[in-house]
Amino acid sequence: MAGFLADVTVVVHLASLLYIGLGGFLAWRWPKTIFVHVFFAAWGVAVNVFPIVCPLTALEDGFRAQQGLKPLPGGFNEYYIYGDIIPRALLPVVAVGAVILLIVSYVGVYVRWRQSRPSVPAAR
Repeated sequence: MAGFLADVTVVVHLASLLYIGLGGFLAWRWPKTIFVHVFFAAWGVAVNVFPIVCPLTALEDGFRAQQGLKPLPGGFNEYYIYGDIIPRALLPVVAVGAVILLIVSYVGVYVRWRQSRPSVPAAR
């Protein structure tokens, strides 16, 4: 059972990473979700900048320990993504691209929010 739960945690972790990168675009359709996305994005930055353990990584490490396995060497991103999905040489380019995507999504949310507000007639 611990192996299955570890696998589910990996899927949830990957979905969370996708949401961190692309969730701002969901707010174009559902504007109130921007608040959830800002939390996820801030958490994603904090986990990568400061020595904070991601709870999903800790959860997976717990399930791995139940199977007699060691913790993920280097954490989730290091183990599953860097070098396998994203070549290490492209990590700076991917990081810049992710920031650009985030900015574009937030600008889009702001523009759509401004367009949806009722206009106020000018005073004469």
